[in-house]
Formats: sequence, structure tokens, C-alpha cells
Amino acid sequence: MKKENIFQFQEADDSIGFLLWRVHNAWQRELRRQLKKFNLTHTQFVILACAHWLNQQDEEVSQVKIARLAKTDTMLTSNVLRALEKKRLIRRKEHSKDSRAKKILLTKAGIKRLKKAVNKVENFDREFFSHLTNSRQFKTELSKLLKALATEQLDQDPD
Repeated sequence: MKKENIFQFQEADDSIGFLLWRVHNAWQRELRRQLKKFNLTHTQFVILACAHWLNQQDEEVSQVKIARLAKTDTMLTSNVLRALEKKRLIRRKEHSKDSRAKKILLTKAGIKRLKKAVNKVENFDREFFSHLTNSRQFKTELSKLLKALATEQLDQDPD
């Protein structure tokens, strides 16, 4: 009895989505291992890094601004910020323009830990992606894809 191929691909690696899935899992696995040394999850690292990035831009950083930059759900961002606050890596202060919002600031310990983690993550990324023939083009293509997705999401009607 002949088995029916329900896929449009002859080989699993012909699927760009499946390749992306496999590469992403390999990248995530090693990144988690690197960040474990700093007692940070990948999401905590990203939220902490986004908060610091925005603070460097002289912005009054709120949870919403961090969520927008990280492209994360605001509730997830709130939960992660709460965990970072418990670890004494961030603190919240009154926001000067929005009484409902809190200004997010990194503590000295938060900046110190982030600086070490960023160094490790950037070195890891450089090594991991060094296998690409043209990493600059890869980055450009990923940016194009993100912009297209953002535009599509803005054009969609809410459910």
C-alpha cells in the first residue's frame, strides 16, 4: 500500500518554516544555557535589555513602551517586570506624565548583571550566526519580514 505524502515538500528540510523551527530551538537552547549563569530567563533578559535601551534614549520608560519594543504582550511584560523587581534588578517610580503608569529604571545591580549578560549574548550570537555566508543580508531579510508582519497586523480587523 502506497503511503500518501500530505506535504508539499519531498524532504523535511525543504520547508523554510521547519528549518526556522529547528534553528530557533538550537539558538534558544544555547541561549538559555548562557543566561542561566546570570539567573535570567531569555524573556527576562530581553525585557531588562529593552528597559535599559529605552532608558539610554532618555525616555521615561513605561511597561507599555518596553512591551512595544520587545513585541511582547503587556501582561507578560508586567509579570516579567515583577519578577525582575523581586530580583532587585529594576525599580518602579511614579511616572511624571501618566499617573496610571510607572517609570521603569534598572538598579545598579540590574545594570551590572545586564552588562555581563549582554556581553555573553552578543558573543554567542556572533559565533552562532557566523556560519551564515551573509549575516547582514539575513538580518535585512528578517527586518523586512517583521515590518511586513507589523503592517499586516495593523491592517487586520479586530475579532
